[in-house]
Amino acid sequence: MSTTTLNPLAPSETQPLQQRLVFIETQGCQMNEADSELMLGLLQREGFISTHEPTEADLLIINTCQIRGAAEDKAYSYLGRWAQLKKKRPHMKIAMAGCVAQQTGGAVFERAKYVDVVFGTQNIHQLPQLVRRAFDENEQHVLAVDKQKERSTFDYFDDVTQIRQDNGVSAWVTIIEGCDYFCTYCVVPYTRGRQISRSPNSVLAEVQRLAEQGYKEITLLGQTVDAYGQDFNDRQFDLADLFELLSEVEGIERIRFMTSHPLDLSDKIIEAIANLPKVMEYIHIPMQSGDDTVLERMKRGYTADDYFRLSDKIHAKIPNVALSGDYIVGFPGETNEQFMKTVYSVARSGIYYANTAAYSARKQTPAGVWENRKVDEAIADEVKQERLQTLNTAISKQALAHNLPYEGQTVEVLVEGPSKRNPNRLTGRTRTNKVVNFDAPQPHAGLVGQLLMVHITEAYAFSLMGVYTP
Repeated sequence: MSTTTLNPLAPSETQPLQQRLVFIETQGCQMNEADSELMLGLLQREGFISTHEPTEADLLIINTCQIRGAAEDKAYSYLGRWAQLKKKRPHMKIAMAGCVAQQTGGAVFERAKYVDVVFGTQNIHQLPQLVRRAFDENEQHVLAVDKQKERSTFDYFDDVTQIRQDNGVSAWVTIIEGCDYFCTYCVVPYTRGRQISRSPNSVLAEVQRLAEQGYKEITLLGQTVDAYGQDFNDRQFDLADLFELLSEVEGIERIRFMTSHPLDLSDKIIEAIANLPKVMEYIHIPMQSGDDTVLERMKRGYTADDYFRLSDKIHAKIPNVALSGDYIVGFPGETNEQFMKTVYSVARSGIYYANTAAYSARKQTPAGVWENRKVDEAIADEVKQERLQTLNTAISKQALAHNLPYEGQTVEVLVEGPSKRNPNRLTGRTRTNKVVNFDAPQPHAGLVGQLLMVHITEAYAFSLMGVYTP
């Protein structure tokens, strides 16, 4: 929604928040996207209005990711461009949020002196106060980065109306934060903290609000979403129980979840996916490597055969299920033979899609320390890129093989809106999370948010083409 007409005058330093615009740039995972929605909800309660144009904004927020070094560099690149905007509009305030802010803290101001506010993942709820200090009190370098706290809940967002920036059909719902696994390559436990689950009543209330607003699909989020409820002391309630609870919400047609950890995907959760019609037959379950030695050094807690037994069980219990995953290539010390086991694992486990990345050392992780101490274990960048290309080629072939049987089938598609590449077509997703672009009679507006039976005419590696005829 354009908001340019709502802010015709540049605000003074003492102008009330109700007349200011905010722009948020979100990097990283779905958790960051959900956090940005919370930020907008908190700021809207203070009178801020969201804009899609950073040149118009009075407050610029970058919500950062630190999973790889390139992501952190990208964040500072954005800040550098925003510094040029601030020179032209001195009243503008710039804030950094997310994982880089959580890990780096006040050092952000040393690298980018023009930044006004830095707040971490544990401090999102303080955003209105922090912004007021920057605007109304004209305080320089406002910092709020709490380290991991002893928390029993994060339900302090319950009274916040989230500002959904998506299509009005699907919405993220965070149900668990943090991670207790401490994989040797990962910064999440250091930036997001230890695992903590949201209360079932809190989740239910948000999902009911979403249903009232017309949303048809929800995706339950967490770094280890299938560990939901393990930290409860006052009840026995897990992800499968939450599926049952949320399946009763009238108006919600589809329930998804991500990301799972192989060690937490219990038989009870698998049975719930198989038996509850509203829970989609799609599971994202990262493997990271197909070699046992690499998995052990990553501290993943399972072997390749453990993962294969799990994927076999899922395929056996959930007909037509679609599995996706994550893989890292070029982990310190990884040999080519070990890497080829990862390539093999894609077809062996029936993965149809995967997020892949070349290993990027994060200095605060054990693996980052190893790479600094044992330079000979570091994999050359060109080798990482070759392996990444080989793996991506294997995944593309697997994805196409998984999609080809859809040709000639008629499948249920939840319509999300116009296709980005061709606005004359509609786009949506199958129950197994496959993107479908399709032709349909005009007008299209009344079809958005509907469950339609679409005939698939062509299959590609990462999308399907179809036609809808009423």
